[in-house]
Amino acid sequence: MDFSFTEEQEELRATARAFLAEHSGSEAVRAAMESELGHDPGLWKQLGAELGWTAVTIPEDCGGLGLSYVELVALLEIMGEHLLCSPFFASLCLGANTILTAGSESQRQEFLPGIAEGDVRATLAATEGVGRWDVDSIETTAERKGDGYVLRGAKRFVVDGHCADLIVVAARTPGSAGAEGVSLFAVPADAPGLVRTPLPGMDRTRRLAALGLHEVRVPASTRLGDEGAAAAALQQTLDLACIGLAAEQVGGAQRCLDLSVEHAKERVQFGRPIGSFQAVKHLCADMMVAVETARSAAYYAGCVAAESSDELALVAPLAKAWCSDAFFRCAGDAIQVHGGVGFTWEYDVHLYFKRARAGASLLGEPSFHRERVARGIGL
Repeated sequence: MDFSFTEEQEELRATARAFLAEHSGSEAVRAAMESELGHDPGLWKQLGAELGWTAVTIPEDCGGLGLSYVELVALLEIMGEHLLCSPFFASLCLGANTILTAGSESQRQEFLPGIAEGDVRATLAATEGVGRWDVDSIETTAERKGDGYVLRGAKRFVVDGHCADLIVVAARTPGSAGAEGVSLFAVPADAPGLVRTPLPGMDRTRRLAALGLHEVRVPASTRLGDEGAAAAALQQTLDLACIGLAAEQVGGAQRCLDLSVEHAKERVQFGRPIGSFQAVKHLCADMMVAVETARSAAYYAGCVAAESSDELALVAPLAKAWCSDAFFRCAGDAIQVHGGVGFTWEYDVHLYFKRARAGASLLGEPSFHRERVARGIGL
């Protein structure tokens, strides 16, 4: 398999890197993460209306560009480098992917154009109090009432759930268990009975929210696909999201390496740059190995997702586990290279460290995904 990007894909990456270097630098990230929304609405509008990034994997007949998951992985890696604060990951990797995998053609035509234009911020509400990102742990119920449903329950760790305009909610038929009875509902954020509460978190560059579903009534037309048959689509969405997150983590790990090398060249101790000391060289060399192996895992997973291969259920957790560990290791080593100042507010390294730790838990800890891989290969 050829892992090299095409000329058009490299141009997309170069454009993204130049744009984010200007609009998602340290000052911009710090301003966005301290704002109420957690992102700059003006920048979000640019990503959609001007650059068309919010349309990248959405089909052309739904107002998108119709590109593959490889292009999405290429973009997300650059976004991870710059710690972009935006609802891009939630809207494309979670919201749009769920509609694409579970929705009917008419539902795609209804919901996806707004996401493609950047007018609608979407997300997925899947996990609950136990924090497990699997179908079995869903406890929120969807009870049939007349020509609609009543949703009851609570969701946790909803990415950008505090500002999303459209939330796809995973719920199950009362009395069902496991993969049976799971349905998905496209719920507008202003639905009566839906209460959204921002959650405090380690990583302020990516906001999470808790949702309370108190007798939320939705029409049957909001159900994506057949009643009680959405478990496979939900798992596929989570796997695709894992690949997107893995690509982000590769970008973050690369930036940690770059910051470390830059600091090691500039910081002088005992009359020479600290990069000349063997211990620092070893740290940077180990970081480079971690980055390159993580990049290979993420790129391969992106190719599998683009080809809709049966390998998805195996390579997605593999990529998520490996890239989460690599990013966290690189972020920790970057702090060691910087010394005591690495975790101070003036330096950006601590922001990457917090993103790395929070990202390792998002969509499931590495140990959870390693167990999925082990089961997938029959161990």
